[in-house]
Amino acid sequence: MPRSGLTAARLVDVAADLADEIGFDALTVSALARAVDVRPASLYSHLDGSDDIRRRVALLALEEMATAVGAVIAGRAGRDALVAMADSYRDYARAHPGRYDATRVGLDHATAMSSAGPRLSELTAAVLRGYPVPDADHPHAIRLLGSTLHGYIQLEAAGSFDHSPPSTEESWHRVVATLDASLEAWS
Repeated sequence: MPRSGLTAARLVDVAADLADEIGFDALTVSALARAVDVRPASLYSHLDGSDDIRRRVALLALEEMATAVGAVIAGRAGRDALVAMADSYRDYARAHPGRYDATRVGLDHATAMSSAGPRLSELTAAVLRGYPVPDADHPHAIRLLGSTLHGYIQLEAAGSFDHSPPSTEESWHRVVATLDASLEAWS
């Protein structure tokens, strides 16, 4: 019998918070059970195991990121939209490191297509409309932006830039400015 007050939605919220606290890689049925003070077997009436928990946290994180990006790029174009989108990704990663890591989880095609992932791609395409990037090249430009922004954010979070000046903040602004220049010069 399910424990009173425990629902799949509540467990996903707790799991997302827990991922931010202990790291997405450490998120398991056992860790979640400890966080809600039940036996691991009790969770199986709500969730289908660690993979299901991790998938649901990934879906939640994608939704949160899409909502945040949509809000900050609304009414903006070109460099202003690019900076807002990039900063939104970085801010989300800093505030929710475990959830951010969850957004990098591979999802099966059907799940990916029904997630907020395509909405994030559409929002990135909206940013690209402020640049001379032909629609046919949008997948390439989206991959350039995603790999650069996510790579920087993950390296920064791992402390990879802590060993020498300049500040990561200064470098971040240079990276985004270089992306802006690359998109402006797209041919």
